Amino acid sequence: MNIAVIGTGYVGLVSGTCFADSGNKVTCVDIDEEKVGKLKDGQIPIYEPGLETIFARSQREGRLNFTTDIAEAVPEADIVFLCLPTPPGGDGQADLTAVMQVADQLGSLIDEYTVVVNKSTVPVGTGDRVEAAIADNVDEELFDVVSNPEFLREGAAVEDFKYPERVVIGTGSDRAAEIMTTLYEPFVRSGNPIIVMDRRSAELTKYAANAMLATKITFMNEIANICEKVGANVDNIRRGIGTDSRIGKRFLFAGIGYGGSCFPKDVQAIHHTAGQHGYDFKIVDSVMEVNNAQKVSIVKKMEEYFAADDFSGKTFGIWGLSFKPETDDIREAPALYIAEELVKRGAQLLAYDPEAIGTFKQATTQAVLDNTTFVHDQQAALNDIDALVICTEWNEFRRPTVDNFADEMKDPVIFDGRNLYDLKRAKKAGITYISVGRPSINVN
Repeated sequence: MNIAVIGTGYVGLVSGTCFADSGNKVTCVDIDEEKVGKLKDGQIPIYEPGLETIFARSQREGRLNFTTDIAEAVPEADIVFLCLPTPPGGDGQADLTAVMQVADQLGSLIDEYTVVVNKSTVPVGTGDRVEAAIADNVDEELFDVVSNPEFLREGAAVEDFKYPERVVIGTGSDRAAEIMTTLYEPFVRSGNPIIVMDRRSAELTKYAANAMLATKITFMNEIANICEKVGANVDNIRRGIGTDSRIGKRFLFAGIGYGGSCFPKDVQAIHHTAGQHGYDFKIVDSVMEVNNAQKVSIVKKMEEYFAADDFSGKTFGIWGLSFKPETDDIREAPALYIAEELVKRGAQLLAYDPEAIGTFKQATTQAVLDNTTFVHDQQAALNDIDALVICTEWNEFRRPTVDNFADEMKDPVIFDGRNLYDLKRAKKAGITYISVGRPSINVN
């Protein structure tokens, strides 16, 4: 098929590249001329494992093209995917400005039947608004608007796209449903379902999925906080409940909270949608409140350990800046908040991340930049520091054993926000090791 993808952000670029890799002809559109120029030259602006290979292959074989001109892409397209940013406003409501600006243009560009797909995560009822905007300029028989939410995990997005657990298609049109099913059939040959439902249910499905996962994470963080009060170990509890098939093993790891582009934004958005319709979504309220506190909970532990809330004269190493491993995305990353709080207390920082140093610098405050030295070697972040703070569970942080920390650090103290290391080995190595929801090892 001929496909137009409007927007080359994370979802648009991964989706367009994967569709092209499966044999479709894809034209991606973006208003950022500099970004489009780099994409044409084969430069990918995000880090995502596996994307570079299929991007280069699809571009080389002429199936993946880029332009700043929407009129160049839409008229020839069988399907137009809207992969546009929907950032949260001050009240948590998703900002649909970009989506509606494009919708206003589409009607004048469609001259034969086209499926217009909302791939962006949008509030319930957005499909109706997009449909009305397009219909102002073209006969309704020449298009259908479909909701097709994405369920991509950053760091595993290519794998998730090529082998989805499910594909959700929201439409009341049999014709659109058939076209979308045909498009996705090559990706579900192992038997995973393509679920066709009404458009509003599809729009809400994405929010419901992310809110549920955020709730599981937050619940385990609450359990971890109780563990610290009563002397229990959250790892044991996780294993104890994760073997229950009704609960499952995933998203039960305690830590310093969730971040990224999806969970925070989507939890806020479903909360706002509920409020618009007069419903008080109490669980989601609690999830947001607990997660905000959890992000900086490790700073409180540092204050307790050092018996001070003034860290002047101290230098702390930070391992991990991205919100999760295998991505350079730092949106709502706990490291942003932790660094800010430590600098407010007078600390100097040595920070390392395998991929996210550049994006972190663009997103953090000037105060953090002025008081942080960014290093390009994880060992360099240990030099002459008073303590190490681990914010992201990159695999390379798991490889250094706790046995070596006492030799490499001035004061072998680790505040681990991701529970990477074994408690018994930490104790045997003679390091002070403070993690989340587990007994602390204090050798001082």
